[in-house]
Amino acid sequence: MNKFLTLILLFTVLLSASHSNAQTKSRKFSNEGEFTSNCEGPAVDADGNVYAVNFARDGTIAQLSKKGNASFFVTLPKGSTGNGIRFMDKNTFYVADFTGHNILKVDMLTKDVSVFANEPKMNQPNDLAVTATGHVFCSDPNWKEGTGQIWHVTPDGKVNLAMGGMGTTNGIDVSPDEKKLYVNESVQRNVWVFDLAADGTLSNKKLLHHFEDGGMDGMRCDVEGNLYITRHGKGEVAVLSPEGKVIQTIHTIGKKVSNICFGGKNGKTCYITLQDRGCLETFKAKTAGREWAMMKAFVASAKK
Repeated sequence: MNKFLTLILLFTVLLSASHSNAQTKSRKFSNEGEFTSNCEGPAVDADGNVYAVNFARDGTIAQLSKKGNASFFVTLPKGSTGNGIRFMDKNTFYVADFTGHNILKVDMLTKDVSVFANEPKMNQPNDLAVTATGHVFCSDPNWKEGTGQIWHVTPDGKVNLAMGGMGTTNGIDVSPDEKKLYVNESVQRNVWVFDLAADGTLSNKKLLHHFEDGGMDGMRCDVEGNLYITRHGKGEVAVLSPEGKVIQTIHTIGKKVSNICFGGKNGKTCYITLQDRGCLETFKAKTAGREWAMMKAFVASAKK
């Protein structure tokens, strides 16, 4: 087993025991109106700072302190606009560039922004999911046609069409054991699960859940395999069990909740982006996030 995945699973065991202090309502994190209506992202670094896209104007990325104070971190190249962000190691994160049809790579130390992968056939790269071995999956909706697809990018940057013929693919993530890939369709209100092979191949598509109303946007797994799904336009975050049952609903201040990430001291602090309020909100989850456990594994491995 990959050493990073082993560490992630170890953190999963350590972090999944306590379910205390969960919240059913979000609260303010950053100041309202600081981000544009394309407020998205978010992601948390090893020090607990939060990153979100389109701060003050489109094409930027902000860094927010643990107290929610926002400042410019980088400006993307001309013609690029960020959407989902995912860390690949302690000092590197990827950005889905929905206007440039790229997946961008940002070096945290130098703040250099480069193109990790480019595919002209992409509609608009939306959200990202990553594995411990460096495979990247990108949701790619065509809003006008009501269709979508999933792209797979290998660790060396080769782009492959992983799955076509879908609805408006949006939120996407990998299960804690990296044997499943989840993706939702915003317009069709479906959440799908695929078997995920070590080489990035998808198979055995199954419907996990269908919502009768509301939209969907970004989503993330916790260390127990539950999915936290932002319900864009509905002002909620729905939590699905691995079996597809809604087990919790968190109500948000804003209605257009667009994406989510996990951070905080124990990985149970969720940060969400609100496009109608132009800011971030936060709430406490029952269990830590998979991506937070992955970051801890990166840091632990780097110290060896």
